[in-house]
Amino acid sequence: DKSPWGLISGIGAMTAVLLLIFKDTILSFVAGMQLVSYDLIRVGDWIEMPVFGADGDVLDISLHTVTVQNFDKTIVAIPTHRFLDNSFRNWRGMFDAGGRRIKRSVLIDQSSVTFLDSGMRDSLARASLLTDYLAGKETGIKEHNSKHADVERSPLNGRRLTNLGTFRAYILEYLKQHPHVRNDLTLIVRHLQPGADKGIPLEIYCFADNTGWPEYEAIQADIFDHVLAALPFFGLRAYQRNALVDSRSG
Repeated sequence: DKSPWGLISGIGAMTAVLLLIFKDTILSFVAGMQLVSYDLIRVGDWIEMPVFGADGDVLDISLHTVTVQNFDKTIVAIPTHRFLDNSFRNWRGMFDAGGRRIKRSVLIDQSSVTFLDSGMRDSLARASLLTDYLAGKETGIKEHNSKHADVERSPLNGRRLTNLGTFRAYILEYLKQHPHVRNDLTLIVRHLQPGADKGIPLEIYCFADNTGWPEYEAIQADIFDHVLAALPFFGLRAYQRNALVDSRSG
């Protein structure tokens, strides 16, 4: 003859207490199931989770914590359930693809950009990486100018090659023939938005064929060593704000 609502209320109150006590355990269990079922992280993965200062290799995945050893050899223990609340980056895809992205710019002094004159064009034509490019461009430019422009009156009439455009074509061809650059992945040499205080960013976007950190840095450094050394041959200068200010003041 007793109302069932008293029993139901008691069960509800007990359930609420249990949920409060075991909240972290339940959340961690659910998070662990999702991490495993969706294959989001594995032991040995390199992950980044800035909110916890994590940037290194996963050492262990347990019910309550995921242990990460940073590259400075410090250890970070992250509550497993926090992977549901915070974004993280897993670099496993990079290793699986076998290519590590290079995305870096060289700043070009805007005042050094100019049209190619005959002397510079003849000098650059001796570079084997530019032979086909210059030959093809000159043929197309001559055909266009003969029909549409009075090129003798002004350099602005008709089409002309520029030192920056030719340099961009040279770097692209250089990367295509580089032994450690992946040609089957995205390969771009492009201009970014220029700024009054930073010159013209000429960005190289490609993928090295080695994902190891020391090897990757060596490949990247080798590419940009060559890029910087090749600039003067095209009449271009790298932009350095302090050096530019000093030269003007002197």
